[in-house]
Amino acid sequence: MLEKYFTVKETGMDEIIIQKSKFIGYVRRVETEEAAQNFIQEIKKKHHDATHNCSAYMIGEHDQIQKANDDGEPSGTAGMPILEVLKKQQLKDTAVVVTRYFGGIKLGAGGLIRAYSSTTSQAIRTTGIVKRQLMQGFSLTIDYTLLGKLENELRQTSYVLDTINYLDKVELIVYVKISEMEHFQEWIINLTSDQALIEKKNTTYIEIDVESTSET
Repeated sequence: MLEKYFTVKETGMDEIIIQKSKFIGYVRRVETEEAAQNFIQEIKKKHHDATHNCSAYMIGEHDQIQKANDDGEPSGTAGMPILEVLKKQQLKDTAVVVTRYFGGIKLGAGGLIRAYSSTTSQAIRTTGIVKRQLMQGFSLTIDYTLLGKLENELRQTSYVLDTINYLDKVELIVYVKISEMEHFQEWIINLTSDQALIEKKNTTYIEIDVESTSET
């Protein structure tokens, strides 16, 4: 499993007008090629009257699946520019469909490439990007007297305080980067004078919002 990677939030869209043509960008997180194809067909059905529904997707831990489709636009002017934006922004498990309603003015090859790239970038910015960070979960069981101090200290670190369970004692569920596990446990021992029961829980990806770049 990758320690971290970037992808989009679940779904989103945006649109822009370029030389009277309307370009609508749809973005969705997909983890299989079947899901990507279903998404593309969904948009094609929604915009069956559009001039073009061009698409691209990149799927897999090592980007094993990469596909681009010009859907009738001149070869290399639509699908590949969409895919290039995904590559530049290092987005995994992401599919994009750009729907075009022709406005009567031809854009030329260069204009089309810029239009599909810009629409893709804008739609991704609107949808939002997340960093999925692989983290180890820990259960920390402490006396109530330690709660204020520990909670305050945790919130000033990069550790993710997920849940606080108020039982006979207090249980805090905290997620820590894999590379910081040993340091975290030593830190907790020192901070609580070894008064915390530390137990490993599940390993999972935690999503952290990041800003999309403006590259197209």
